Amino acid sequence: MPDSIVINGRSIDRGEKVLTKLVISKLPSGTVIEIPVYVFRSVHDGPVVLLMAGMHGDEVNGTEIIRRMLSKKMLYPLKGTIIAVPILNIYGFLNFSREVPDGKDVNRSFPGNREGSLASRVAYRFMKEVMPYVDYGLDFHTGGSSRANYPQIRCVLGDHKNEELAKAFAAPFIMNAPYRQGSLRKEAGKLGKSILVYETGESLRFDEKGIKLGMEGTCRVLHHLGMTPNCTEAAEPSVVCMKDIWLRAKNAGLWRTFIQPGDYVKKGQNIGSITDPYGEMEVRMNAPAAGYVVGLNNMPVVNQGDALVHIAF
Repeated sequence: MPDSIVINGRSIDRGEKVLTKLVISKLPSGTVIEIPVYVFRSVHDGPVVLLMAGMHGDEVNGTEIIRRMLSKKMLYPLKGTIIAVPILNIYGFLNFSREVPDGKDVNRSFPGNREGSLASRVAYRFMKEVMPYVDYGLDFHTGGSSRANYPQIRCVLGDHKNEELAKAFAAPFIMNAPYRQGSLRKEAGKLGKSILVYETGESLRFDEKGIKLGMEGTCRVLHHLGMTPNCTEAAEPSVVCMKDIWLRAKNAGLWRTFIQPGDYVKKGQNIGSITDPYGEMEVRMNAPAAGYVVGLNNMPVVNQGDALVHIAF
């Protein structure tokens, strides 16, 4: 752990607790857009852990996890440093949107470009200002609009450190998730840094169970790294899933489901149906594989090809 961390031109020494704000750009109105970054440093040597949410501006569960932990003063480490970013994509947060105003996804824009698109500039600034100091990280996400994810950790299994941290977090499900081009996780992996993604709930909705599990899992990771004195044990061991598949709509129409997130389904099991609005057509939707329901589309009106049920096994 370095004696001094420099973020936004501000030198932060051991033992300091600092809020600094990265100026990204301005709105057309001239309003300055800043990303708040909280830095909590112990005087004792230890790892640097990143807690980040709001990569997608409409995914509020992670923001609430970090907000509650800040409010309860749970991020003062016994050793090492904790960097907390409750909202990375301020633009999306203000507009109830996944993307920034140029329509691009920040989490497909890493490592970024200082002269590139707005999403690319946000990614670039973060990589230059914050990531050089980070050893490990938790990146909090949710499902998309009307798509609820059951609480889960996503990481590349087979990587020893990823597996170690995932088991320490102890979410209900641990999913093997290959790197995606342009993602923070992939760029961090190139630098030898382990970033795990925690998913729970859907966009623009609080998922109280997932928020609680996210806080407890974060505490377990910090405790595992020797940064907090105690933690709550997981109620049940994690289910490890190496593969996953989406069931997609065969027809457009009204989607009704017979299962809930977290349920186990058998291959061929009838898990829902699609009907037309007039009662003249009904199509059974059967599970394409045996496994656990880790994601579910709650939108009743669907188009052909829409993702309906995410099954992991």
